[in-house]
Amino acid sequence: MAFELPDLPYAHDALANKGMSAETLEYHHDIHHNAYVTNGNKAIEGTQWDGKSLEEIIKGTYEPNAVAQSGIFNNISQLWNHNQFWEMMTPGDSKMPGELESALNNTFGSVDKFKDEFKAAGAGQFGSGWAWLVKDTDGSFKVTKTENGVNPICFGQTALLGCDVWEHSYYIDFRNKRPAYLENFLDNLVNWENVASRM
Repeated sequence: MAFELPDLPYAHDALANKGMSAETLEYHHDIHHNAYVTNGNKAIEGTQWDGKSLEEIIKGTYEPNAVAQSGIFNNISQLWNHNQFWEMMTPGDSKMPGELESALNNTFGSVDKFKDEFKAAGAGQFGSGWAWLVKDTDGSFKVTKTENGVNPICFGQTALLGCDVWEHSYYIDFRNKRPAYLENFLDNLVNWENVASRM
């Protein structure tokens, strides 16, 4: 069964007053995300991965020592990444649940220090990629960054929060100011209830 582009969980203009314009969402969701769906479906058609879940395909096609990943991995991983990304943001007010706040304080010293580390990871990712807050295999919380479409599934980690730092995610609204985009993402866009639900 072919994968489908999920609807956004809010209107295209719902995040506009929080720093992510309708134009960005139209390009990012309707064009870029949709291309991963279309190209991913074409790439797996007739292969051993046809009919498998996104997670199974990601785990099965990731090559740890490869300079570049396969077309199947790139499209399917980016499809999964974006499915999560939209859910990790909200047009409404979002208060960080106490369980998540305690975990961040215990791991990073404070929520602000977590945000600083997350912003540094995203700003420091050379080229395209993602910044993540993950729950590692030992249960600990970590901030990581990955290149291109690589995601925490590849390392057996649970993605709690991810921020897309490909240029198409921020260039319309922030031009080349990736650090400003990351700061706005953390301060205004994150659905902290969604993040906590992934713990």
